[in-house]
Amino acid sequence: MEFKGAMGGLYRITEWISRIAFSNVLWTICSSPFLFFIVMKFLLMATGQGGVSEQVTLNWGLAISAPFTVFPATSALFTVVRKWVMGNTDVSTFKTFFKGYKENYLKSMLGGLIYTLLFFVMYFDVTIYMTRMPDFKIVGILMLVLMIVLMVSMFNFFSVVVHYQMTFKQVMSNSILLTIARPIRVFTTLVAGVLLAFIGLKYPALYFVCIPSLIAMVAFFNFYATYNKLQLQAEQKKQREEEALEAENGEETEDSDRLSDKVDLTNEAQDEERTRP
Repeated sequence: MEFKGAMGGLYRITEWISRIAFSNVLWTICSSPFLFFIVMKFLLMATGQGGVSEQVTLNWGLAISAPFTVFPATSALFTVVRKWVMGNTDVSTFKTFFKGYKENYLKSMLGGLIYTLLFFVMYFDVTIYMTRMPDFKIVGILMLVLMIVLMVSMFNFFSVVVHYQMTFKQVMSNSILLTIARPIRVFTTLVAGVLLAFIGLKYPALYFVCIPSLIAMVAFFNFYATYNKLQLQAEQKKQREEEALEAENGEETEDSDRLSDKVDLTNEAQDEERTRP
């Protein structure tokens, strides 16, 4: 039964809310070990309890659990939002989520190991340069900027994983290239992500309802816009090459026809000479 008018608009809004919330619940469940360490870390920071050893233990928990939980879960979430952004909104959220989880688990886990290691190294460098080596603060700021770029490339990583059939090496290289080649899209994704994260800090319950799904939608939307633009540029380039090739072949045909005409005229002249008395 299809509703029209105000009722139809209200129905579509509630339908989208349920889709986003359900996909977010699935992501939360599959990321629960990582989220547990996140929540514990914020609780200790907020209450002022726990010492350095507790914080270090929680950091190790985050680093170990992230590649095996939150990365595959985020890849599955991007599989769902990919369908939505491309216009296929009637797919089963549950089936699409776990299909993407299963198909992309290995690549997501390997990418998670690499990204987690890079984040760990950069976080350590930023902490050292910003707090214990004040004369080298500029290096700490540079590493912080690189961390931000790395985070945006991580969104491109998930988008490439779910959109292309590529080897893991190609996925990583294309994720980095897209981040560098499209700085405006990178900036848009970053601003939207920061804004949604800020809203989530004001209302933490939204993290369990919609924030991750909304960030994934924005990230894949920007990626898909870049993908379409690159596809259009490739098609235009191919068309220009085909037109140039046709023009070149046309010139060669004309030259061949002229040469044939000359040969025919020469043969006719020779035949006339032979038939003269």
